[in-house]
Amino acid sequence: MTMKVTLNLNGKVVSADVEPRTLLVQLIRDHLGLTGTHVGCDTSQCGACVVHVNGQSVKSCSMLAVQAEGMVIKTIESLAATEVLHPMQQAFKDHHGLQCGFCTPGIIMSALNLVAINPSPSETEIREWLEGNLCRCTGYHNIVKAISAGAKAMKV
Repeated sequence: MTMKVTLNLNGKVVSADVEPRTLLVQLIRDHLGLTGTHVGCDTSQCGACVVHVNGQSVKSCSMLAVQAEGMVIKTIESLAATEVLHPMQQAFKDHHGLQCGFCTPGIIMSALNLVAINPSPSETEIREWLEGNLCRCTGYHNIVKAISAGAKAMKV
């Protein structure tokens, strides 16, 4: 049995027929072909799958696709429609906030939610906000610097 799910994904209304047990991350990657949202752990631990659902950061491996019916979903692909990077993406590049890049989309999406709530987060606030995002390559120092710089660049 399948169910039709219709949602606004990165500014476009899209629909797909999915099994009721299909996760939002599977809908985004496997059915709709946007692979910037990563599956890291399948247990809602790592944050590689973070997307925005109605403006809030959500681990898309912890939400069923059918729960997203009618909602507005934004993925990392929504940030840079042209070759110009979003200020947060540029800050990650400028401040060496990524190494392998696997966790980066989820961290950036989480960071954007933080900055929407708190446009000038402190280092401590950034570190606390990122508690649910794991990076196996770095010690987070440059990630925190990048988020701080991205927040400043977004205020300009």
